[in-house]
This record gives sequence, structure tokens and C-alpha cells, in this order.
Amino acid sequence: MSHTLYRMIRLLEQEGVHYRLDCHRDDSIMITASLVGERIEIDVFEDGRIEYSRFRGSEDVEDDIPLLESLLRAHRK
Repeated sequence: MSHTLYRMIRLLEQEGVHYRLDCHRDDSIMITASLVGERIEIDVFEDGRIEYSRFRGSEDVEDDIPLLESLLRAHRK
């Protein structure tokens, strides 16, 4: 039996979903999947458990640079 991470990657590839892999925690790999109008962050843990969050939006294209700069500054560390 293959690990959940590999099963999830195969499913995304079969469905033609764009994704990327990241590591933000010691005990999981994050798969970020991009769909039209939605992004899904899927955490796959060492033990095979999965948790995910969905982010939905309008995908409107913005061109207000001062607003963009303000948004980025608001999240400064």
C-alpha cells in the first residue's frame, strides 16, 4: 500500500490539477492545489492523516498598486 501523499499526488495528476509541495511543519508535507476560483492547502502527515483548508475567491484581476503595497505591509513580520 502506498503512502497517502503519493496517492494524493497521483489523484491530482490524473485530474490535471496544478499543485506544488511545501514543508512548513516538521510532521507534514503541504500540497497546494490550484483550481479555478479556489485554492486548497492539503497537509499530509507522516501517519497518513490529511487535513485541508479551502480558499475561495473571485479571481478578479486588480491593478491598484498602492492597495497591493498596503496589503503586503499589513502582513509584515
